[in-house]
Amino acid sequence: MVSGKYVIGMDFGTDSVRSIIADVEDGKQISTFVSNYRRWKEGLYSDPSKNKFRHHPLDYMESLTEAVVEAIKLAPSGTSQNIIGIGIDTTGSTPAPIDRDGNVLALNNGFKKDPDAMFVLWKDHMAVEEAEHINKIARTWGGTDYTVYSGGVYSSEWFFSKILHILRANKRVRDNAHSWVELADWVPAILTGNTKPEDIKRSRCAAGHKAMWHASWGGLPPEEFLKEVDPLLSGLRERLYIDTYTSDTAA
Repeated sequence: MVSGKYVIGMDFGTDSVRSIIADVEDGKQISTFVSNYRRWKEGLYSDPSKNKFRHHPLDYMESLTEAVVEAIKLAPSGTSQNIIGIGIDTTGSTPAPIDRDGNVLALNNGFKKDPDAMFVLWKDHMAVEEAEHINKIARTWGGTDYTVYSGGVYSSEWFFSKILHILRANKRVRDNAHSWVELADWVPAILTGNTKPEDIKRSRCAAGHKAMWHASWGGLPPEEFLKEVDPLLSGLRERLYIDTYTSDTAA
């Protein structure tokens, strides 16, 4: 039997979820496990020739479960009763469209095989045109340059570029997406049962760097700017979030 306290860490990578159980006193590794994404491994929903890379939410959910269960099996007896916390990290920006209940659209009937209803992986670069347009508007619209705290250049890898690309390309997703969520925020929301878009706690890192959030201008870029970028973004801001949280805050 064990008497210490432990935490589980889970790293959601491109190919797999890696889990680790560690002792909170000295960081000693107790056990680890790697669970590969089944659909991703089969090459589903992506097209490298177009820089299109998508993850089905079920890949995350299934691999999360396997990675935790197997790591616990590999740990000494009694370890699971002494786990006091879970930490999550992901690579971003990896957003997905969600309905009013916080379900990723690809989990709903009619969207289960639609790549645009899934998570748009960090390395998906289909939104180059959208990123270039955001940069142009940020410099010419006559107001604040909202890229100033993101290195001055907005990327095709980031939140609003990817959202705008999907909204332009897929009317069914556009008509059914109530809001959008980063993978880094969705996994803790699933684990805590707080999946309603208005209840999900949003990462300061993901929001600040990838979505141009900053306290000095009241959070996300204002409606006027987003509408100037493209009318398809009109009304989205109020369905996203106001507050953001640092990693020392529990989900």
